[in-house]
Amino acid sequence: MHTIVKKLNLVTNRVNEVIQTKQLKTVPKIIAVSKTFHIDKITPLIEFGHLHFGENKIQEAEDKWTDIKNNNKALQLHMVGNLQSNKAKRAVKLFDYIHSLDTVSLAKKISFFSKEFKKNIKIFIQVNLGEEIQKSGIPINEIDKFYNFCTNELSLNIIGLMCLPPINSNPDSYFKILKDKSNSLNLNELSMGMSGDYEKAVLNGSTYLRLGTEIFGKRNI
Repeated sequence: MHTIVKKLNLVTNRVNEVIQTKQLKTVPKIIAVSKTFHIDKITPLIEFGHLHFGENKIQEAEDKWTDIKNNNKALQLHMVGNLQSNKAKRAVKLFDYIHSLDTVSLAKKISFFSKEFKKNIKIFIQVNLGEEIQKSGIPINEIDKFYNFCTNELSLNIIGLMCLPPINSNPDSYFKILKDKSNSLNLNELSMGMSGDYEKAVLNGSTYLRLGTEIFGKRNI
């Protein structure tokens, strides 16, 4: 068995242990975030049958995934990085999920191109829970208004919320806030948890874990 597949299995087993120990009902999907890694590193996971993969940059994703996705319709590609409005068309065309909707202008673009491609792309609203200037995301007190605009005015398929807790913070409290807000909007999906905090995300009801280093190892950047 390939090393990367073994790492994925280790993570899957750990997630299942947390779920069984705490008797949780939600089993999250694992997104293997393959940014900066060559397709040779990703192929073993595809051959193993893993379906969910994440990328941060449009050009890299197009280069790596266009042909593969055309040949494997079951693969689900997630845009997990910051998305500029001027790249919305390319994102809607290639990706199945966008985890980083964070502005009205981007929402309008995604809506326009979703109709053009007749594609009901699945979308997470990125929430800036720590109100950090350097991070993208909608402030928590503006989420209701933004969500209503996206769904009622633009007919976007908003399936959940996404967050990146502040570095060096205890992510538990932020995950709880996101879960509560998600419940208040009757949304079923939560994109939270990365390589350093995914177990806490599982405990707080995450349905999508975004894991890169834990599966692929350290990036050469």
